[in-house]
Amino acid sequence: MTGRNSRPSISTMNDTIKRINKLEAQVNELLELCQRLGNDNQELRAQLQTLTSERSSLIEAKEKVRVQVESMITRLRSMEKA
Repeated sequence: MTGRNSRPSISTMNDTIKRINKLEAQVNELLELCQRLGNDNQELRAQLQTLTSERSSLIEAKEKVRVQVESMITRLRSMEKA
């Protein structure tokens, strides 16, 4: 465009259309990436919930075993004294 009232050339319009198409493709890629990241995030949150629950169960089991071992040690010591 050389003057204020001149029309844009076909070449300029084609370039603009190409840039818009490229931008649209980039936006679509970004949307797909955001969707994948959202899905990954959801899966990771579910894994974290599962692992947290498993950890709590293991801590409880460990505590039960600790109490049992302490009880066994106490009984063994009392048997030694008898």
